[in-house]
Amino acid sequence: MTAPGGEPITRVVLLRHGQTAWNAERRMQGRLDPPLDETGEAQAAAVAPVVQRFEPVVVVASDQTRAFQTALAVTEGTGLEPRKEPRLRETDVGAWSGLVHTEVQAGWPGALERWGNDASFAPPDGESRVDVAARGLPVVHELVGTPEPDAEGATALLVAHGGTITGVTCGFLGWPVELWPSLQPLGNCRWSVLQFRRDRWRLAEWGGGA
Repeated sequence: MTAPGGEPITRVVLLRHGQTAWNAERRMQGRLDPPLDETGEAQAAAVAPVVQRFEPVVVVASDQTRAFQTALAVTEGTGLEPRKEPRLRETDVGAWSGLVHTEVQAGWPGALERWGNDASFAPPDGESRVDVAARGLPVVHELVGTPEPDAEGATALLVAHGGTITGVTCGFLGWPVELWPSLQPLGNCRWSVLQFRRDRWRLAEWGGGA
């Protein structure tokens, strides 16, 4: 894909949504769809001017409410319209959906720790980080294509979920799956930046925020 001016996409900013009440409760959201709470709305408003400094030319967002609300907040006044993309939805946590962490620990002893340390592990009836990367990566590849060496280009903004961003970031860079858990989980309204420099894509930033 090229930007409206014809430039290739050479930077991808992946922004996690703002806080929901379930985040605050440590309740597993997955494919369930709580909206931003007041704190999350304030986070999105605060991060908007910072994200706008990246000057994105295209914005793609998960179609889950918390992500799309965040995308609308950070593009307000820019003239950009976020495009909904279901492939950027959060990890399906299956049988854990709607449960707080203590309930998961009681029902599946040791499983939460394994889930945090093994990107190939999936909750019962759910997805692993590897599964999430497999469905999310095509979105990025469709946006960026194959830039020429030393290309100067434009920025795409993706608004999604913590697990999705981790999987897509690691998968896009080709990191071995066993290294994926070495990235600290992203906080609400924090971002990852992938930058094409010289001849390859690099992780330029992890965990940036307002």
